[in-house]
Amino acid sequence: MKSSTRTLILGALAVLVTLSVAYLAVTGYLESLPNLEYAMAEPAVESTTYPEVSFAVMSDLHYYDTSLGTSGEAFEEVLGSDRKLLQETADLLDLAIDDVLASGADFVLVPGDLTKDGEVVNHDAVSAALARLVEAGVEVYVVPGNHDANNPEAFEFSGAEKIPVPAVSQEEFAEVYRDFGYGEALMRDETSLSYVAEPVDGLWILALDSTRSDENEPGGEEVTGGAFTQAQVDWIEEVLQDARAEGATVIGMMHHGVVEHWDGQAKLHPEYLVEDYPWVGELLASYGVRVVFTGHYHAQDIALADYGDSGFLYDIETGSLATAPCPIRYCELSGDELAVRSETIVDRLKPGTDFGEEARAFVLATIASEAYDVSRGYNVAEDQSRYIADHVAPAFVAHYEGDEDLSAKPAIDNSKLNLWGRFIWSQQRYVADGLWADPEPADNDVVLPLTE
Repeated sequence: MKSSTRTLILGALAVLVTLSVAYLAVTGYLESLPNLEYAMAEPAVESTTYPEVSFAVMSDLHYYDTSLGTSGEAFEEVLGSDRKLLQETADLLDLAIDDVLASGADFVLVPGDLTKDGEVVNHDAVSAALARLVEAGVEVYVVPGNHDANNPEAFEFSGAEKIPVPAVSQEEFAEVYRDFGYGEALMRDETSLSYVAEPVDGLWILALDSTRSDENEPGGEEVTGGAFTQAQVDWIEEVLQDARAEGATVIGMMHHGVVEHWDGQAKLHPEYLVEDYPWVGELLASYGVRVVFTGHYHAQDIALADYGDSGFLYDIETGSLATAPCPIRYCELSGDELAVRSETIVDRLKPGTDFGEEARAFVLATIASEAYDVSRGYNVAEDQSRYIADHVAPAFVAHYEGDEDLSAKPAIDNSKLNLWGRFIWSQQRYVADGLWADPEPADNDVVLPLTE
């Protein structure tokens, strides 16, 4: 056997072993027990009846005040490595607020990432914008996302320079959003930014801080993943026990996902799911929580987890207001069901222009660029890396939009790939296959039964 062929085979085997071990570790086969202690509740005998109320959900605003800079090499680098419409976030938020005010919603949920990277100027602007809703009688409830507090990546941009600017601390976050959940909370967790609110009699919002912002270090990288400490889990259990004792119904809100949204998400992107998510989800479900609103992944997706005797849970993930198609969810809660309707506003931002189409193309291009870099990192030829990227990117775009149409999935021609390209694609194709698959329920417009 030629040495070059032997090297290729050994390299392929090494990559395969590495990927397999990572997969086993992430999916729990190497560590099947949770890191924390969870006490599941005994199933309730009585059925839950929800009060009649309507509300909106908008997530991942990623507000960016353009006074921080909109030109130069440093800012262009940020735009090129992301898919957010940073320069339009103020206009998008104003348009979303107008839409909510016209909808007649009673309150609004915002599951985190209110700002680009926790900058004080951005938080102040978001607070001022959301005040329009409160002044009109529409309550707003927020929780932090990984970008929002104690963030080491708060910068302004000047030419080729990134210049640090003040970012809010965790304590300051609660103060900035005093009028948006924290000031009138029924209960507050002393160890985090979690709280409980009661927008209408008998309905509790369990607003959970799933971030790890206390781990951020100045000059370091932002911690993207989410987790609860044992103290937080104990507090959550106390809240759920109190709710059961008082006969209140509970819906949850947190930034990180609590149910896997596509088969393979925990393998590729574990940082978008809260640590120990199977047990966190079962804990909530065991106390009768049937719905948790999440964000973080920038996708429109509703995932259902069935925990057997412990019950079931819908994770209703809402896409980013700063990323095309810029969705808002409208929810009607009544009796034993939740009706969900979704609106997208990117095409309404600049009427008479092709802005919406260009924004969607921007998302596709940035994802394709990232997928290309992954393949090139495994030494796949440039043309073949682009070919693979052109099949991965549409899958993410479809997932962002929700209600993926499997018939639109592009078929890949393996003859266009050499042996090494086919091998790397065989390790990556689970991403495209998982994203295109879309099990029930529907993602955008659906009526969800909450009792069975």
